[in-house]
Amino acid sequence: MRALTEQDIRTSFINCSKGEAKRLAVPRDLDERPWHQLDFLGWRDPGAPDRSYLVTERGDGLVGVALRFQPGRRGFLHRSMCSLCLTTHPRGGVSLMTARKAGAAGREGNSVGAYMCTDLACSLYLRGIKVSQSGARFEESLTLQEQIDRTRQNLFAFLDTL
Repeated sequence: MRALTEQDIRTSFINCSKGEAKRLAVPRDLDERPWHQLDFLGWRDPGAPDRSYLVTERGDGLVGVALRFQPGRRGFLHRSMCSLCLTTHPRGGVSLMTARKAGAAGREGNSVGAYMCTDLACSLYLRGIKVSQSGARFEESLTLQEQIDRTRQNLFAFLDTL
């Protein structure tokens, strides 16, 4: 993924107003992000524990999505799998992220959801840069590039529902 600026990020959102996009918390460490290892930029809002954001390159442009989730505790034995990167996590490492639909449907209150890594660090889990609390990913016969492609396809399928 190419390095993004704050302006790039703010103008990419498809499911919130320009005013909301202007007010949302953009990461302050954009210059320090490992852009060449990211398939999308995802972050949690430090001031709003139930909000996250995701921006990805698609075609010739950027697509940004505001997400909400219900932070909470899960049982010690409960494990969940991210529907994007297929990483498994224990206790709250995966959350149901919901996004308000774009346009009139979103203004009417319609939303869609998908189970995603709560920290939105799918790219880093795929590449082994970050390890889930469970300590390992399932061993797959796919190459890393095939896993990256699958993750992007899963993300785009989610975005297509907006």
